[in-house]
Amino acid sequence: MPHDHHDHDHSHDHSHDALSPSGHPYRQDNDAPLTYWQRMEIAVRELLIEKGVTTAAEVAAQIDLMDSRSPANGAAVIARAWTDPAFKSRLLDDAAEASREMGFDIGPLHLIAVENTADTHNLIVCTLCSCYPRNLLGLPPDWYKTRAYRSRAVREPRAVLSEFGVALPDHVSVRVHDSTADMRYIVLPARPAGTDDLSETELAAWITRDSMIGTGLPRAPDGLSATKA
Repeated sequence: MPHDHHDHDHSHDHSHDALSPSGHPYRQDNDAPLTYWQRMEIAVRELLIEKGVTTAAEVAAQIDLMDSRSPANGAAVIARAWTDPAFKSRLLDDAAEASREMGFDIGPLHLIAVENTADTHNLIVCTLCSCYPRNLLGLPPDWYKTRAYRSRAVREPRAVLSEFGVALPDHVSVRVHDSTADMRYIVLPARPAGTDDLSETELAAWITRDSMIGTGLPRAPDGLSATKA
């Protein structure tokens, strides 16, 4: 389940694929007819531009902004909470407003931060579709949207966590939080031991996307360990 790809045993003929200058095959052209929703998006966008509600440049800028969102945004918020107790308190009280303090546009969503502790581990899921704090974490991973994860995370969260390599002691309870269209969650993972001397920027490198979903734990960047920090 943790993997973002799938295996299949049927064959494909890639002999017709051309190679790019780097030697890799080009992605095949998408010549399929536009879907209803694609046609609707084009029509609405062109109408809004024609009526002067927006401009093509503003649309392009918004797309660039959405594409720039990544787990690094969330990691910066978590690292600030690890190093600033007052900010941590504000984050747990109102995660959206605290994130705005750092310049991240959360929009109208109600964002809730849930804290991992010595006896509680939090896991985030959206059982209906793929609601996700994209403004802080970017696009959701493929596995987050699968029916298997959406259904099993609430029924057997410990089994799911074990498949991601997270083995929790028996005394640690697992709390599963179900996102909705207007309410999203982000996990505030526990700060790893041995990182007291690290700066906020250095700590952000330890915070993974999965640790902010709950399917992973913070980990040292490659080549670094807590004992070396």
